[in-house]
Amino acid sequence: MAASACCLLLLVSLLATTAAAANYSMVARHEKWMAENGRKYKDAAEKARRFKVFKANVERIDRFNAAGDKTYRLGANKFTDLTDEEFVSRYTGYSNGSVPSTFGAKKLPGFMYENVSLSEGDSQGVDWRERGAVTNVKDQSTCGCCWAFSAAAAVEGIHQITTNELVSLSEQQLLDCSTQFGNKGCDGGYMQYSFNYILAAGGITTESAYPYQRVQGSTCQFTGEGVAATISGYQEVPLKDEDALAQAVANQPVSVYITAGSLQFKQYMGGVFTGDGCDQNLNHAVTVVGYGVDAAGGGEYWLIKNSWGMQWGEQGYMRLQKGQGACGIVSTLAPAYPGNTYM
Repeated sequence: MAASACCLLLLVSLLATTAAAANYSMVARHEKWMAENGRKYKDAAEKARRFKVFKANVERIDRFNAAGDKTYRLGANKFTDLTDEEFVSRYTGYSNGSVPSTFGAKKLPGFMYENVSLSEGDSQGVDWRERGAVTNVKDQSTCGCCWAFSAAAAVEGIHQITTNELVSLSEQQLLDCSTQFGNKGCDGGYMQYSFNYILAAGGITTESAYPYQRVQGSTCQFTGEGVAATISGYQEVPLKDEDALAQAVANQPVSVYITAGSLQFKQYMGGVFTGDGCDQNLNHAVTVVGYGVDAAGGGEYWLIKNSWGMQWGEQGYMRLQKGQGACGIVSTLAPAYPGNTYM
């Protein structure tokens, strides 16, 4: 009996020591992560709260990667001390309210790429980065204006395609100036409303002329001077039709709405992201700048430009499973693309 009690005490002690060592290792990981991400907390209580969240997220990431049964991997990034709910409220924001039944009269009818056949090369893959139509990855920070970044990227793309000039355009102009068209600043918006605004304003200026401030300004600073790009209208891709989306993307970058609130999406680090990693709420806007087939066996994918900086994903990009409606990419709100004078 005494021997059994001794063994039990030894086991309990061993387990406690192991748990303490694991927790110390997590503390070290947190400290390293804080240094790498420049994170500072206001006091010890906040640091303790954030460590608890960080630890839970890292444990979920480790379990996911250890399973090794997916075509993508997760990793710690600048979002890892946030709960999923905090992340969604701060870093998404395609809309804030009910989905509008119409986006206004400026939307042109039809689908101009309906009868456009893909070339043999385009049927295999398209990457508008390689064709010079994509600016550097940007960072919306904690302002929920992903819609502005998606719209600006789409206009940057068609402007380069039609003029052979790549110009970084002003998301801040859209953030400050498009509220009367239905957008709500850092509380959400829609790319279609942004296109309506650009049409009404006579164009959009450059990033350098009207730089991003991470908050909505109290007044619109655009006076009509310094227009860098214009559009002639916009169209939408038919809902629930990824073949149609491919036809559009083969011709220009396209703005899309997706679901981005899951741990997997938040902590995505690389590979082809599959639909079973998505959540159910359409809450984010990105730009599709290409598509292709993963050489490592991940299958067909959409190449998505995000607005969370280069530390997220594959240097700011995601390869999202193509052909399966992953993350609601064509399910509820239609993808949209601006046109230039030919439309």
